[in-house]
Amino acid sequence: MDAQLKGWKLAVERLWSAPAFDHRQAALLAAEIARESNEPSLQQRAAQALPSLRAACVKSAGRQAKNIAQRRFGVLRDCLHALDAPRFGKRRSADELPTPDERHRRMLGLPFGRRLYGPEINQAYKQAAKKVHPDAGGDPRAFVELSAARDALMKRL
Repeated sequence: MDAQLKGWKLAVERLWSAPAFDHRQAALLAAEIARESNEPSLQQRAAQALPSLRAACVKSAGRQAKNIAQRRFGVLRDCLHALDAPRFGKRRSADELPTPDERHRRMLGLPFGRRLYGPEINQAYKQAAKKVHPDAGGDPRAFVELSAARDALMKRL
C-alpha cells in the first residue's frame, strides 16, 4: 500500500476514534480522497459520503443528519480497510489451478517436471500411506485419495 493510502487510513482512524466526531475534517478528508484516489471503489465511497458530511457541518444540522454522515464515513473507512485486507476464498483462474497430475504428485511427495517410474511411485505411496492409513490413526478418505493418486500415476506409465 502506498504512502498516500497509509496517510488516509491513519487520518480516518484518528477521526473515527476521536471522542467527538469532527464532520468538517471528515468532509475535507473525503473530498481529498474523492479527488486524488486511483481506486474506483474508494473514490465512489468518498463521493457518496461527501454530501452527507457537508450537510452535517451546517450549524442547523440535526442529530439524524450527523448520524447519517457518520455512517457514510464508516462505509468509506471500511472500503479503505478492505483495500489491504487479505482476500480469503478468492478463486483462482483456470490457468493457476494444478493439473490432476500435479495434484497427484504433490499428494505423494514426488517431484514435478520429470518422468516417473513404477518403483519410485510405489515407494512414495508406501511412505505417504504410513501417515494417512486408518490403522495408523489417519483419515480413511485421505487414504482412498492417496490410493487413487497412485493408481492414476501408474496408469500414465
